Amino acid sequence: MRLAGLCVALAMICGAAFAEEGWIALFNGKNLDGWTPKIKGHPLGENFAETFRVEDGLLKVRYGDGYQGKFDNRFGHLFYKTPYSHYLLRAEYRFVGEQLPDGPGWAKRNNGLMIHGQDPKTMRVNQDFPVSIEVQLLGGFDTGSRSTANLCTPGTNVEKDGKLYTPHGLSSTSETYRGDQWVTVEIEVCGGEKIIHRIGGKTVLEYQKPQYDPTDQDAQALIKANGGKLIIESGTISIQSESAPTDFRKIELKVLD
Repeated sequence: MRLAGLCVALAMICGAAFAEEGWIALFNGKNLDGWTPKIKGHPLGENFAETFRVEDGLLKVRYGDGYQGKFDNRFGHLFYKTPYSHYLLRAEYRFVGEQLPDGPGWAKRNNGLMIHGQDPKTMRVNQDFPVSIEVQLLGGFDTGSRSTANLCTPGTNVEKDGKLYTPHGLSSTSETYRGDQWVTVEIEVCGGEKIIHRIGGKTVLEYQKPQYDPTDQDAQALIKANGGKLIIESGTISIQSESAPTDFRKIELKVLD
């Protein structure tokens, strides 16, 4: 019996280790190596007011003295150096503190993981958001329900249940996560075929065929560069700054076949 119990325990340990094989840390917990900021109104690479910073082992989104208490629609994104196509992306995040007072009402406790995004080198200086698929991260308010891991589509469309879906947002079926608690989000990205959002390991949203919106000005240039094809098969990964302070303690990726 003791031997059998030991074998079971070893199998569980080995299984857990195997489950983590292939994961790479995009955020190293020390600095922003591998990441490049692009903040509206500022050139690529300028980390205005240290909006993105690393403190206490956390990647923090903050709005310090340089903002002088005003967000002024300076939407920002922090881009990882490598574009990907087929992968799992996993992050642990939380919302902290209060947003800047002039931040948009919809941006309260709101951040996002942008996937299949455009190269930041192609963004206009005053462009609000990269053309991308946004996995919208939302924190709950004191009352009412507010799902997280929703979909937003800046310059893009998707298919849902075999039909083209053109509205800008699509809510998930997740629970509401209030306060400053840590939440684990995982995104399964299968090139131009399908994307799945999970919270705590549970599927909360799934859609297919991410594609450029031909009516969007910024997307039109990307469609031309893509040989006229609408389907997005790969792209950049980035983190948002939309006036809500946010922490990330893990950002990991596993490449899929």
